[in-house]
Amino acid sequence: MNGNPSRGLGGHTARRTPLEPKADRETVRRHNLSLVLRAVRDQGEATRAGVSVRVGLTRAAVSSLVEQLLESGFLSESGKTFSGQAGRPGTVLKVARTGLAGIGVEINVDFVSVCVVDLAGTDRVRLVEHLDNRGSAPEEVFGRAARIAARALASAAEQDLRPVGAALALPGLVSDGTVCQAPNLGWTAVAAAAPFAEALAALRPGLPAMAVRSENEANLAALAELWFGGLGEARSFLYLTGEIGVGGALVLGGELLRGVNGFAGEIGHVCVFDDGPLCRCGSRGCLEQYAGQSALLRAAGLDEHAGAAGVAELERRARAGDDAALAALAGAGTALGRVLSGAVNLFDPDAVVLGGIYRRLVTWLAPPADAELETRVVSGLWRAAGSRLRASSPAADAARGAAALVVQDVLADPVAYAPRTPH
Repeated sequence: MNGNPSRGLGGHTARRTPLEPKADRETVRRHNLSLVLRAVRDQGEATRAGVSVRVGLTRAAVSSLVEQLLESGFLSESGKTFSGQAGRPGTVLKVARTGLAGIGVEINVDFVSVCVVDLAGTDRVRLVEHLDNRGSAPEEVFGRAARIAARALASAAEQDLRPVGAALALPGLVSDGTVCQAPNLGWTAVAAAAPFAEALAALRPGLPAMAVRSENEANLAALAELWFGGLGEARSFLYLTGEIGVGGALVLGGELLRGVNGFAGEIGHVCVFDDGPLCRCGSRGCLEQYAGQSALLRAAGLDEHAGAAGVAELERRARAGDDAALAALAGAGTALGRVLSGAVNLFDPDAVVLGGIYRRLVTWLAPPADAELETRVVSGLWRAAGSRLRASSPAADAARGAAALVVQDVLADPVAYAPRTPH
């Protein structure tokens, strides 16, 4: 490159056409409000001078933006602190702990989890109910989830929090508010966002209807790991979540890889053995049939429908050295390693993160999985770098990722969510 910013990739001079829009002052200010709000959120607490340095705007501009964010209730200030520079001490700024928030609802095969997070991403309300959603009509499942969400909203209101939207975390293929396919629930082409929104609105008469979006649960768990987990500088990783099914998501350079139709990451239905057990998806030998929760419990001689209690018992038996439990976990770990090696060869991530039930079973799953990865990752870098297979953070799960997705929308354009003042 010749260093001339007006030159394009082909070396031709880039010229602005009449159709190319220019950013007006209001658009620029909205963008800068987002920059300042995110800067304070990322730092935890900051001064105006510190924010100015971080975002590259003048102190006067930052001060004006901060005043608008304070007036709208996005920021709070308290006490005095020295900025480390000459002049008067700067006021400490923090993201407000009251006001706008997001709510996330994970609907899985054997549980519903609801989480409310504030603008700082802090988990403020958490409700979990273990129940079997298999065989239930979708309307019944959404009704159950809405009742739990309504209780969470009441708890949030007691803390002066007001969620401005909800996000559903759902198993299977999810697109545009619809579960296209969720084999373990027996759902095909089931509308999700709208029925849940209607069920929730019916439980909150007199209150505005809440906007609801939906996303694959593994995708949202991966985003929660990215935003709240302990990955450090790692920005590219493969996330696996083990529940009744096995879900996956891929984050590259800090961005979720969705695929053309939003279905990327369906690793649970990658074939391990051609002649393996028949899977609910219609294929044979899928990873889910070797490493899913039901398969693990069945292989260990436990009730495959025992849910969380069964997983806890599997862990207890493994710690006690039970042969059947150890053999089941070794088989699942081997299957995981075989499938993961293909993904690692294809995408070369910094790490592979195991979430869901795998987080508590990683002690036994990791060694056989690592053995497969060391053998099958062609670059040899898996062995050279030491194990990049790790357990997910306890703070990162799909419900929290769903709630944080709503908060991300607020942070991206605070003006759109600012309280309206009457004329």
